[in-house]
Amino acid sequence: MPSELKALYEEQGFVVVPGLISSSSYEQKLREACDHIVSLTREGKWPHRRTVGKQFPPYGDDNPDSWGVQHVMHPGLGEPVFAEWYTSQKLLDVAMELLECGEEDLEMELFNLLINPLGHTFALRWHRDDVSEKASEEEEREALQKWHFGVQWNTALYRDSCLYIVPGSHRTPRTPEQRKHSETMEPPSNPLDMPGAVQLTLQPGETVFYNSNILHCATYNCTEKRATLHATMGNVKGGSTRARNILQHGLNWMKEDTFREGLNDRGRRMLDRLIEMKELNVDIGYSLSG
Repeated sequence: MPSELKALYEEQGFVVVPGLISSSSYEQKLREACDHIVSLTREGKWPHRRTVGKQFPPYGDDNPDSWGVQHVMHPGLGEPVFAEWYTSQKLLDVAMELLECGEEDLEMELFNLLINPLGHTFALRWHRDDVSEKASEEEEREALQKWHFGVQWNTALYRDSCLYIVPGSHRTPRTPEQRKHSETMEPPSNPLDMPGAVQLTLQPGETVFYNSNILHCATYNCTEKRATLHATMGNVKGGSTRARNILQHGLNWMKEDTFREGLNDRGRRMLDRLIEMKELNVDIGYSLSG
């Protein structure tokens, strides 16, 4: 019998959970670490970023403005608080509940930071993270049926109203009207024009966990400060089902000794499971384009 939280997650495709940052002082510590890595990125001292004008990897370097910082656990950024929080008990307890697995099955995946651009206000197009916008109804149905071995989340350090989703769309192919709003590369002028769409607002310290193949998009406002922790975690029982979506972000640095040495024992075991998946999947390509 699934828990109440898991049942709601399965029904809606998302759940909002408060209190996964242990204290106000720890939240401040995370904010300060974010300020540091955002400064490095905007000063051109950290090249791994989400570039304005590109929605999906590879992000390139065509625009100096950024909407995200990649690989926040990288030892080159010098902020161990991110790996510490990624492997914290409260966070893992929710991940295990939603993935219906034990700690021995948890696989380390991605941890990035979503930020406000400095000079551009824009929207990302409606999408599912690992299903092409051109997928047929049958292809879409097949992809959705096997996307149960990972969870994605956003944890807001400041009030965040950027994310739009269509509740329940993680279970069903798009309707003809929904296709009209999501089968091109064009971002929406108004995300709420998408049938069934809702806007999520997170207060500081709240986390939304969501199935990343739910229909979703986001808006980015250059006048509102954003620092939202954006991460994923997997269940090894899924085998290679998530390999492309995770490994496309370029994770070779996670095999380096300096990264491993900075993790606790729990983190090292989670890392080992990721490396094993990586070694079994070499030519993975990219999930989406644009």
